[in-house]
Amino acid sequence: MFLSWLVLLLPPAVSLARAGTFPTLDSLRLPLMGLVICVAHAVVGFALGSFLPRLIATPVVAVVDWIAVAFTRAAQPYWLRHVSGQFSDIGFGEVPRLVSVLAPVLLAGGVAAGVLLLWLPFGPRVVRGVLAVGVAVSGVLGAQHIARDWPHTPPMAVGRAPVDCTGEKPRVCLPRVASGNLSRAQSEASEVLGVLRAAGVPGAAPARIEDPLVGPATAGSGDRVWRMNLMSADRPHEAGYQVMVRALKFRCAQVPLVRARSVWLWAATRTDQVDMYQERRRREGLTPENKQVESLAGAEVRDVLDRSHAEQTRWIRTSLDSCAGSGT
Repeated sequence: MFLSWLVLLLPPAVSLARAGTFPTLDSLRLPLMGLVICVAHAVVGFALGSFLPRLIATPVVAVVDWIAVAFTRAAQPYWLRHVSGQFSDIGFGEVPRLVSVLAPVLLAGGVAAGVLLLWLPFGPRVVRGVLAVGVAVSGVLGAQHIARDWPHTPPMAVGRAPVDCTGEKPRVCLPRVASGNLSRAQSEASEVLGVLRAAGVPGAAPARIEDPLVGPATAGSGDRVWRMNLMSADRPHEAGYQVMVRALKFRCAQVPLVRARSVWLWAATRTDQVDMYQERRRREGLTPENKQVESLAGAEVRDVLDRSHAEQTRWIRTSLDSCAGSGT
């Protein structure tokens, strides 16, 4: 049992020590669950070893125990994997809810408690046997009842990573691990939104911009809170370009490609994001069709930029509202 605890705790302890990081209460949920399950498995293994020859019991129990847990990952229904104690799909800022760690502890602990009842030094053996079976079955059925309706992923608490925010209108929020880009992202977002609002782009006024890894979206936030992948925006103008594209909200489901590219190129020119726009287009591949689309969009944008401010405002609002125009 102590060797299993060592295997469970030593690798993360070394990693935490090298990183100079202290564990949080949330991060201790899975290790504590693992410690309890290790004790339960050790109790069951010791009980079997006391009845079977050790030369047979040790390898057989080790292999059967591993197979019983590992193969639940590829088995149906899903509750089998949830009561086994496997957690392999944990995302950034997520932690299993207490009920998610209760199910495997209840199953393993119930079986172990039933085995322990057989070792009680008093009472008739038949009574102890009935109690042991009752406790073990109760633990198994209780765990199955808890997890029977869970989907592929058990209940998880999300948005538990530390978050830093800065600025106002918009207030930009990032997970603390990426907060080194926070000030630049807020500055770019504020500048781009200011230019687009002055140019007549409607709706370019979010109160808050946050990365999806900050946590789940707040109900009813609507257009006041924009969510975009700012953690990956580690180069200049990347955050600004994402904000620019998000601000250009078309009011129709199918947007002609030339019209969409014209709108983006116009906004990129107005907000000094042309280099980033061209880089995104190169990533898509410079096929003959894409080159033709870019040529048509460039010609339209040059014509629009020669117009007055009022005419450009009418053009961008018409482009976003009607999506009319030729294109592929």
